[in-house]
Amino acid sequence: MKSFLLIGMGSFGHHLCLSMAKQRDVEMMIVDKSSDVLEDLLPYVVSAKVGDCCDEKVLRSFGVDEFDACYVCIGGDFQNSIQITSLLKDLGARRVIAKADEDVQAKFLLRNGADQVIYPERDIAERIAITAGSNRIFDFIELSEDLGVYEVKPMKKWIGKTIREVNVRVNYNVSILAYRKDGKLVPMPSPDYVFVEDEHLMVISSKNDIDAITR
Repeated sequence: MKSFLLIGMGSFGHHLCLSMAKQRDVEMMIVDKSSDVLEDLLPYVVSAKVGDCCDEKVLRSFGVDEFDACYVCIGGDFQNSIQITSLLKDLGARRVIAKADEDVQAKFLLRNGADQVIYPERDIAERIAITAGSNRIFDFIELSEDLGVYEVKPMKKWIGKTIREVNVRVNYNVSILAYRKDGKLVPMPSPDYVFVEDEHLMVISSKNDIDAITR
């Protein structure tokens, strides 16, 4: 069972909490200055606290070192986000993940103890831009600056051929993780799998290489 501390139950904190609640073996404590934003989340968490997490005594009372990870989800007051991130690390938090809106914020958060910085608004905008700009890319998950998992259509010249015949890894520098057909996701297709026109493929690829098969 993993346990997480979520600080700041604004829009992002709410969505993160509800998404985590769908996972198995996850327990959460949520914290915010306002009790109003906690009320609808009570059925999904083991504990909900009202308090100012910029106060070291408040944070210390939560036993932050006992959580697998602490998420700083605060938006709008970046100074508070930095202060809470730093305090969490000082109090022995195992892993601190903080929300940022821009690169300069990420640099300050990392310098003040954040183990990881996430950009929810930027990441969503990038996914929308990538899928909107192509008729052959249906979804995208960024893994690094140049690497991602893409949901794409197979190239027309692949149809009727096997993965082995096309030799996608050598000829196109992409790896096929799964295919989706009739709403079902099938992982790790064999080299003898034959490409068909009405399927979607999940591939891991660099941005340059994915362009070559989705033009």
